This record gives sequence, structure tokens and C-alpha cells, in this order.
Amino acid sequence: MIALFKSHYSIGKSILTLDTSVKEEGAPDSIFQIIQENGIERLVLVEDSFMGFLQAQKASQSLGISFCFGLRVNIVDEFHDPEDKKTPKHKVVIFAKSDKGCKILFRIYSLIKSNPLDAISFKGLIDLWDNKYLDLCIPFYDSFLFSNLFLFNSFVVDINYFEPKFFIESNGLPFDLLLSDAVKNYANKNSCEVIRAKSIFYKNRIDFDAFLTYKLICSRSGFASRKSSLEKPNLDHMGSREFCFESFLEHE
Repeated sequence: MIALFKSHYSIGKSILTLDTSVKEEGAPDSIFQIIQENGIERLVLVEDSFMGFLQAQKASQSLGISFCFGLRVNIVDEFHDPEDKKTPKHKVVIFAKSDKGCKILFRIYSLIKSNPLDAISFKGLIDLWDNKYLDLCIPFYDSFLFSNLFLFNSFVVDINYFEPKFFIESNGLPFDLLLSDAVKNYANKNSCEVIRAKSIFYKNRIDFDAFLTYKLICSRSGFASRKSSLEKPNLDHMGSREFCFESFLEHE
């Protein structure tokens, strides 16, 4: 099983930091402290932006840890109006295999950030793609399969060009088993690799309330969000405390 860490640089998505200094009492947990304490030699970091990339890269080099960086991005149908904010989106994760891959990935990121929808189409992605330097992975949640199955969208994608891999997770959510079956069936039909993974946003289950509080703070805008609370957060995928390193250790 692969541990897919995410840091606080993905705003509202994680309470883990990229600090390498000794943790003070009450300070947030650091990804590097976690992997050093547990003898992990390779950091797989999946972020929603490039903001923490340089810090993570330098820290990995100084600690002698192998570093793999993935960027989680929005994909849209190129036939939709780029000004239509309601255009359906789904997610993919793009991993850089080398320094050149990182440069290509940054070009992709820059192109996405210049798009009104903060997204790119598969057709646009092909123009910059090179399987020698990049890997395309389909996340377990928020993928086109998840969207078609639970949000009643009708994404029809052709991703064989990218030689994709599919992540599969088990986090105690009620739809995990159904989604797992859908991922396995699709991957088998298209001869794609399936990888067991665990998304990690906090260290232990006891940290869930702190994580939820942070997400609520980051998501507070408008009248509806002001009605949210720890008892009724109104946030997706918040019915489980399993997105943590403690759970990863128990299931690897």
C-alpha cells in the first residue's frame, strides 16, 4: 500500500506540515517527522498546488529521502464553454518521474491556472504529455468513475494514451466497496494497473476533530457555511476518521 501524503499547502485539505525542525508540544505534525519515525524511505506527496514543492524537495534531499511529487488537477470536457462555471469536472493526479517531468508538470500547472475553470482537458493535456517523464493516476475519490457513479454525470473518457494507473482505497466510507468494484472492473477491461493507496491528511484518528475544524474554517463563506459545525459539518467524505497515518499502519 502506498501512503499518499498531503500537506497544509493544499489549503483546507490537510493539517500536516513540511517542517523538518523538532516538533514543539502542541505544534502540528510534520510529514517528515512521521516518515522518519517510521523508517519510510520514499515520500509520495500529492498536492493541489505547487506552493510546497520546493520546501518538500529541499527537505527530502537534506534528509536523504526519495521524493515523488504529484499534482491533483481538474479535468473538463473540451467542448464545454470555458466561461461556464458549472461545467462538470473530475480529478486526476499527475506525477513527475524526473526533473524534466517536474518542468513539464509546472507548465501544465501554469496552463491550468490561466484557465477560467482552473482546469484542463485531456486533449490539452496530450499536447504537453510525455509518458517518459510523467505518470497519470486516477484518484479513488473525485475521479470520473466516482462522478459518473454517484453524481450522475456522464463522463466518457479515453485515457489509454496516458497509460493510467488507478488508486484504490478503503477508508470506512459507505460507498467504498461499490466504488472499488467499479474501479477494478474498469481497470480490468482497459488493462490498467490498480494500486492500493491511503490518502493521509493527519497523523492519528484522534486528530480528526482538529482536521475537521480546520476544514470548516477554510470553507466558511456565505450563509450556508455559517450554519456548519463539528456536529454537522456539511463537508464531503467527512464520515470517516481513517484518512490518517495510524490507519495506514494498520492496513499496509
